[in-house]
Amino acid sequence: MALDQDIKQEIISTYRRDEKDTGSAEVQIALLTKKIAVLTDHLKTNKKDHSSRLGLLKMVGKRKRLLTYLKRTNYESFTKLVQDLGIRSK
Repeated sequence: MALDQDIKQEIISTYRRDEKDTGSAEVQIALLTKKIAVLTDHLKTNKKDHSSRLGLLKMVGKRKRLLTYLKRTNYESFTKLVQDLGIRSK
């Protein structure tokens, strides 16, 4: 369930902080959100794919931890990102 390279570069260029940024919390959250969407569609058609379901749960947990970190460190960026990606968050 890897993302296409073009899609990945587009997400990175949209959410990066500066020219060389590829690993900030915002970029990681955006990439995980896209992967979660792709995997969710896969699991709708392949209901018995339990290993992918486990991977999905791990990705959701990682995204939640990154969102908590971003909320604690940079609240403005957190609110903008949640609004842009359409993530429900507390």
